[in-house]
Amino acid sequence: MMGDRPSPPRAMSSAPTTSPSVDKVDGFSRKSVRKAKQKRSQSSSQFRSQGKPIELTPLPLLKDVPAPEQPELFLKKLQQCCTVFDFMDTLSDLKMKEYKRSTLNELVDYVTVSRGYLTEQAYPEVVKMVSHNIFRTLPPSDSNEFDPEEDEPTLEASWPHLQLVYEFFIRFLESQEFQPSIAKKYIDQKFVLQLLELFDSEDPRERDYLKTVLHRIYGKFLGLRAFIRKQINNIFLRFVYETEHFNGVAELLEILGSIINGFALPLKAEHKQFLVKVLIPLHTVRSLSLFHAQLAYCIVQFLEKDPTLTEPVIRGLLKFWPKTCSQKEVRPFQSHISVRVCVHVCSNMSLRHTVLQVMFLGELEEILDVIEPTQFVKIQEPLFKQISRCVSSPHFQVSAPVLSGKLTLDQLKERCRSMFMSSAVWRRVSGRVRLLAGGRASSLLLEQRVHHESDRGELQRHPAHHVRQPLQDLQRALEPGDCGAGVQRPEGLHGDEQYLI
Repeated sequence: MMGDRPSPPRAMSSAPTTSPSVDKVDGFSRKSVRKAKQKRSQSSSQFRSQGKPIELTPLPLLKDVPAPEQPELFLKKLQQCCTVFDFMDTLSDLKMKEYKRSTLNELVDYVTVSRGYLTEQAYPEVVKMVSHNIFRTLPPSDSNEFDPEEDEPTLEASWPHLQLVYEFFIRFLESQEFQPSIAKKYIDQKFVLQLLELFDSEDPRERDYLKTVLHRIYGKFLGLRAFIRKQINNIFLRFVYETEHFNGVAELLEILGSIINGFALPLKAEHKQFLVKVLIPLHTVRSLSLFHAQLAYCIVQFLEKDPTLTEPVIRGLLKFWPKTCSQKEVRPFQSHISVRVCVHVCSNMSLRHTVLQVMFLGELEEILDVIEPTQFVKIQEPLFKQISRCVSSPHFQVSAPVLSGKLTLDQLKERCRSMFMSSAVWRRVSGRVRLLAGGRASSLLLEQRVHHESDRGELQRHPAHHVRQPLQDLQRALEPGDCGAGVQRPEGLHGDEQYLI
């Protein structure tokens, strides 16, 4: 659609470059030095190559002409709105920019309230106008090291027109007179592919409109559904295994949440493969926090559709569970990086792992809300191993949710009582008991005896004060009924807290 306009030249940075001093070189400056908050910048790849001003011939308002003449005038206004202006030059074509903005507003109102305007001749003109305005090469980021978690996004300078074009297209797709059988000639796979590429826009306002547009197209055009799912699959695979950069992952996952909710049962093999091969590996990317809520919702939707997927989902989460930062992760850099930098890097990595573990625990809690008992038995042993590691974590943000949150006091108590009390698994789970001074058992740590010796070194011998109260709450929650049968209370242990191995 945009082949008649050349691609915009890549902007050259005019900022002066300064060479850092040799004694202050930091190999981890991107992670160890937090950048100052940037002012929101604007950029656009919308431009015109003409050197002379653009002139548009004013047309009468649609409401001022007789009804039989409105469809023809509607087409003329669509053709006028195909003209694209340069918004990076804030002083050029001001009168014509305002005229186009008012015309787009008029078109939005017209398609909302009018009837009989949507003739067969209007479909190609509508798609042509929308394509000329929204399909473009996205401008490069102002920063070569753009981080969506820290940096402000670059806003689209042509948004005063672009927003109205999106609004018009959404009203067009939602119109009662809209006929997919005619529109499918023009809204085809090429159109959808270009639409998906725009999800990489840094402007969150545009991605929000794109999400609505794609959702409407998916609902209206049955023949494009498989193609849309396949292209989203390709975007995610490229994101996970190649670039690790795509701005619209959260919006695409939000669309997928609605799509998965409408899957027919039994699930097709391609849908199950998408869950295991695409959605689960999305937990490995560094920008997980930007779309984790939408990702967790999609996975829960899959489990509600097919409970037999519980085992591959849980084992996939445990496979990609964040590992605790250790000195081994820093040791290779110590030969050329100062000790202070190594400690700082390790601290940042440990903090990130803590945040990731909290997110994983939240997702695990949502999964346990919908899990079935028959499926829980299949993953109980590796699941409790991981929970025990979280209980013994030195980070309060990791241990506290497990000990005092809904994850333990509600779900785990119920699972333990209904499944484990008469099983050998429960006897292994109850194998470790922490004892306070005086020999009183304070809590039951959910740690398996089958742990390796290396895992045992992670336990804290002296739990912090903020951990003891949740531990006591968990013990009291597990004591009613026959739960006490699995708790060993040896006599004669006094003084500092000790572990019963």
